[in-house]
Amino acid sequence: MSKSNNQGSSNPIGAFFPAELRQRLSEDLHLSGKAKRTHDGYIRAVRQLSDFAQCSPDEVDEMQVRQFFLHLKLDRGFAYGSLRVALSGVKFFFTVTCKRDWEVIRMLRLQNINALPEVLTIQAVHRLIAATTTQRMFVYFWTVYSMGLRLNEGLHLQVGDIDAARGLVHIHRGKGAKDRYIPLPTTTLKLLRAYWVTPRHQRLLFPADGRNHQLAKHGVSQARTPMSETAVQGALKVCLDEAKRPSNQRRKQMMRPYPRRRSLSPIIKRPLSRRL
Repeated sequence: MSKSNNQGSSNPIGAFFPAELRQRLSEDLHLSGKAKRTHDGYIRAVRQLSDFAQCSPDEVDEMQVRQFFLHLKLDRGFAYGSLRVALSGVKFFFTVTCKRDWEVIRMLRLQNINALPEVLTIQAVHRLIAATTTQRMFVYFWTVYSMGLRLNEGLHLQVGDIDAARGLVHIHRGKGAKDRYIPLPTTTLKLLRAYWVTPRHQRLLFPADGRNHQLAKHGVSQARTPMSETAVQGALKVCLDEAKRPSNQRRKQMMRPYPRRRSLSPIIKRPLSRRL
């Protein structure tokens, strides 16, 4: 393996990635119509390459690119999805932003893995959602689960997207930047109505109000953005740990499918908005 990686180096992450070159790559990604998640992933991949080679990305040679991907695959054990993002990001950089006619760029391929996902039972999903510690996270996870949404689709739901009269939800810019309508379960609508009483945000269903909505003003959310992906992923990790190691005190509660829905039942019928 190459000795050009930065293991044990005191240089901070991204120290070899010049701001001007990063900006040029960012602009190329925007002009090519890449989504934000793809944009960030590609920039991260090029930054990792520069950290590995300990030089600016436009000074990396072909052998260092080869050693970089061997390092990711053999030393760091990157999964298929992570390798795909790294490969696509580096390829984009050397074919668009900083063009190089290298054989290694044309040669790099990933084996297409079509492994079946692990599917949880309905009871396991109920126990997992029941392990949430806040009403907001409980309602978010139930909404995503019951309607089959992606993480970001759930985070960016707005009050105006809920059409209670027709029993539909309008999903904006899903995968492939496509809009779609999906059915709205009655249980989910009731939970959303009961939950919305707390933030009362005029636009966002899941605003970023901080812990216990301490950023709200006079009981009304003032957030300008939805909850972050990091917050949701952290909450899910806590739920997984809790579900794997249930204490005696929480065991019976976690076995119930809808413990928090029952606790919300007194206010479920409270009016919300004309749209919801």
